[in-house]
Amino acid sequence: MGTYLIRRAATSVIILFGISVLAFYMLHVIGGPPGRVVLGLRAPVASVAAWNKSHGFDRALPLQYLSYMNQLFHGNLGQSYKLNESVDDVLAQHAPISAYLSGLGLFFALLIAFPLGIFQAVRRNSLGDNVITAAAFITYSTPVFLLGLLLIQVFAITLPIFPVGANAAVSQDSSLWGAISDPRAMVLPVATLTMVSVASYSRFMRSSALDALAQDYIKAARAKGLPERLVLIRHLLRNASLPMVTLIGLSIPLLLAGNLITEAVFNYPGLGIMFIDALQAEDYPVLLAYTLMGGVLTVVGNYVADVALTVADPRIRLA
Repeated sequence: MGTYLIRRAATSVIILFGISVLAFYMLHVIGGPPGRVVLGLRAPVASVAAWNKSHGFDRALPLQYLSYMNQLFHGNLGQSYKLNESVDDVLAQHAPISAYLSGLGLFFALLIAFPLGIFQAVRRNSLGDNVITAAAFITYSTPVFLLGLLLIQVFAITLPIFPVGANAAVSQDSSLWGAISDPRAMVLPVATLTMVSVASYSRFMRSSALDALAQDYIKAARAKGLPERLVLIRHLLRNASLPMVTLIGLSIPLLLAGNLITEAVFNYPGLGIMFIDALQAEDYPVLLAYTLMGGVLTVVGNYVADVALTVADPRIRLA
């Protein structure tokens, strides 16, 4: 197992290197040197050239990449020219808020999807199974922004139960405490992420539970007279949950991308709003840091899922 983990870690490092090269190259080739963006369209050409030279953007692209990676290894993600502060501080300000939103969405999605998928598998082709399947397909096929707008229309405008967007405390200081201080403001954005994730997770859980129900150990447990509740908890739940481990690992970066849309709909000042503002302002250091963060989350999510699956399933360790 140790050899497997080392091999997977080496592969992850190579993938992260490729992601950093591709992201750096694409952003700099598409946008060009940032001197014009920073100084403005009316700035003289000589001033723009001098600014690019003073910041090292007149050098060849490979040299710029090596310089950026050297800063990155020292924990420096660069300087946001539009916000006039380090990218590290910008991410530290917005990342905890997005992590809080993503964590709540993932937690409630798993809390609902696991028993829902098992119920559908046990009651296969029943009325309840068909209704839940139809609802899951409708929710899964609905765009995230449309789902959020529908929740706003119903629960914030027609039935004024929850606020439309982020509360004043979150919008003003963009702090995690501001998000925690008013749970009502988190209901609709969390519900949006939860509904989309539940539609996907429950389908996978149903399929995995159906495969597990057809195995001999389930039949043997029932033949021994074990109560159905214990069969489902002891034998079905654990084995049916193994494929979900990989899916959860792959969903970590998807939650980051989902936040981008959800935060824009609900005016929630997390990484999604930060990315949209940086994109409009052409703040390339922030855009590059966000892209690299998505790549790191993808690779780390896959690695953690592989390790967790290896620990949970003895058959993989033996193989």
